[in-house]
Amino acid sequence: MCPHLLHLLFAGEPLGALGVLQADGTQDCRVDHLTGPCRSGQRCCLLVQWTNRKSWPWIRQPPPTGALSGWTAAGDWGKRQGVTDLPTDSQSQSQTAAPILEGRGIVKQFPGVKALRGVGLRVQRGEVLALLGENGAGKSTLMKILAGVQTPDAGEILLDGRAVVIDSVPTAMRHGIALIHQELNLATNLSIGANIFLGREPRRHGFIDEKTIVAESRRFLDLVGLQIDPREVVGNLTIGRQQMVEIAKALSIDARILIMDEPTSSLSQKETESLFAVIRDLRSRGVSIIYISHRLGEVKALADRVTVLRDGENAGDLARDEISHDRMVSLMVGRDLSQFYPHQPHTPGDVVLEVRGLRTPVHPGHELSFSLRAGEIVGVAGLVGAGRTEMIETLFGAMPAVAGDIRIAGESVAIRSPRDAIRAGLALAPEDRKRQGLVLEMAVRENLSLASLSRDRRPGGFLNRRRESEISAEMIGKMRIKTPNDRQVVRYLSGGNQQKVVLGKWLAMKPRVLLLDEPTRGIDVGAKQEIYALMEDLARAGVAILFVSSEMEEVLGMSDRALVMHEGRLTGELARDRLSEEAVMRLATGGDSPAAAA
Repeated sequence: MCPHLLHLLFAGEPLGALGVLQADGTQDCRVDHLTGPCRSGQRCCLLVQWTNRKSWPWIRQPPPTGALSGWTAAGDWGKRQGVTDLPTDSQSQSQTAAPILEGRGIVKQFPGVKALRGVGLRVQRGEVLALLGENGAGKSTLMKILAGVQTPDAGEILLDGRAVVIDSVPTAMRHGIALIHQELNLATNLSIGANIFLGREPRRHGFIDEKTIVAESRRFLDLVGLQIDPREVVGNLTIGRQQMVEIAKALSIDARILIMDEPTSSLSQKETESLFAVIRDLRSRGVSIIYISHRLGEVKALADRVTVLRDGENAGDLARDEISHDRMVSLMVGRDLSQFYPHQPHTPGDVVLEVRGLRTPVHPGHELSFSLRAGEIVGVAGLVGAGRTEMIETLFGAMPAVAGDIRIAGESVAIRSPRDAIRAGLALAPEDRKRQGLVLEMAVRENLSLASLSRDRRPGGFLNRRRESEISAEMIGKMRIKTPNDRQVVRYLSGGNQQKVVLGKWLAMKPRVLLLDEPTRGIDVGAKQEIYALMEDLARAGVAILFVSSEMEEVLGMSDRALVMHEGRLTGELARDRLSEEAVMRLATGGDSPAAAA
């Protein structure tokens, strides 16, 4: 489906086969509306979906033979007819086409929580609609209702203008709605083809028809640009390729509406670009996409429209030309965030951490040398695979160093394990907080006291329950952790609150050096700002912070200076007054930068 609309004036034969007319004379665009009956010799105005906006407002190509006898630009026609308010693209579309999917007054309540309070949602055919909101805003609940995972307590869902009941996932699939979860829903021990047709296997003489599965899978894989053997085991694929298999699987059920939940959270830059290309191609072929992401740069690049939820209610919509970082954030949190990054210049103290000739097991051929001062925030930038996480984990003793010297406050220390690092005053909030930073089935209070168990234990090695309660109360208040009580199982907290628990656990140890690996990954905008404010507070208190981030805005917004890595080596260091996206990317891709600090 073509995204833009144009008025065309013509006189001639009855419409007949004119139903698909494009400005260049090819028959590719569908006529959506006719202002009146068209008879021979009568002048009529058509509303036609338009593919090449740059050609507007002139039509240079001749019409298909016998279809039209006179062409004119809509603008000129309007002037001659005294029309000065021809509809805009979005106005024309809303007037001429009902949304492919609409939710009205959707309500969902759980014990003690009203997750959705009369939420509405409209999705046009061939549109990328970004759905935004902080954690707990109701996005996931709404998407589960649309995909048949949950049923609403009130409200209605319309498809192509007709009310439908979606009471199960198979029902949603029959209607052409597919949900691609953030945690991919694939059987990693099965082949690609087996996953695409799982539960819907074509059969021949009662047996699964492997030949048809392979042939049909190749067709759907081609649609997402994945040139790979359908017999390949899914577990052998990268996360990015597994994401494409999920999309191919959705297309195999004739999905007209794809719901993507944080689809790029685990993708490399190259994989992300490939996904964007697939999304744009799907949009051009009329597939509607609901795109959920905390990465607002992606939303700005992809979305045709934005819908924002806040506290289970609609907070507002943004048209394509209204989408900006500040407006999205303002709708999400309900206030103006003119200073999203609260960074203030710091006066660094003495050198706290000094690294000389460090070689990691992943990149043993490259030496890393740098220093970190008290009260300083230093960002570590680089592309996926640059070795940033490996450097951080080696500093913390989670990986054994091949060689190198680590000094804390001028004294050389041997860090062979996380225990050694903790004793030396280092703390690490890892990239994967669920697997490496938390014990998900334990309570908030137990997680907050994990790092200090050895320090605070009672004689005989017994747990110090009193001290555990004190730490829990202090950190829940200081970190503003949203939890019913400190006995809440941490698995059921939002991503932002889980990250606060990870940080609170280490702050209870009063570290000299705080290592943060992707500190705001997968958390909402409001929680991000709280993490940034915490980093600022810690720096003012004299804590040295070294943080890895794949978000360019975060590195530029929060760093006193930045280290840039490429394929396991440090390619440069940039002072704050020389930090720019261009300078960082030049170094991150292995080039030299004249802006590099001495």
